[in-house]
Amino acid sequence: MDLYYSPLACSLASRITVYEADAADRVSLHRVDTRAKRTADGADYLAINPKGQVPALRTDDGEVLTENAAILPYLADQFPGAGLAPASGLERYRLSQWLSFIGSELHKTVFTPLLSPTADEGAKAFARAAAPARLAYLDAHLTGREHLLDRFSVADAYLAAVLNWARFTAVDLGPYPAVAAYVDRLHKRPAVARAMQEEMGLFQAA
Repeated sequence: MDLYYSPLACSLASRITVYEADAADRVSLHRVDTRAKRTADGADYLAINPKGQVPALRTDDGEVLTENAAILPYLADQFPGAGLAPASGLERYRLSQWLSFIGSELHKTVFTPLLSPTADEGAKAFARAAAPARLAYLDAHLTGREHLLDRFSVADAYLAAVLNWARFTAVDLGPYPAVAAYVDRLHKRPAVARAMQEEMGLFQAA
């Protein structure tokens, strides 16, 4: 499989998933310049993913998947022994619920405007105003819990990538103690620490 990523983008969740599954030998990582729409070897990334965004995953069958909500469960299903996604039942739908919440309510609503160099102050103000209710909801859920589901899942990998942006956007997690403690736990998890260290190095070297 081929995973297309950009350092510290939401594709970090896929790298975390690959490391959690101990599957680095099964997945080739390809860096993408999302502004130039080129891969590190100069290939036209739009020919791989016409949306020009990361992540994208080329499967062993040559199919291309995009969007975290599709790629992360797919990766989990390729390595079922890692237990990164419930196989079926209500818990599988709970996984979809959290992937959707992270993607729509945190990733796109809060952090995308704050990270965007082209978003105007109105968009950034909307994002800052939207953050407290969403983080409070997450904080309530995580109070007394280690993970979003009963064990670490690809939803936690995605949330780790998204909450990592708080330090770049001045989003204060201090008022949400369960969220802050959750982030601290994640950063001590070997696969998460490895993925973040690697991508931070790549990001700083760019």
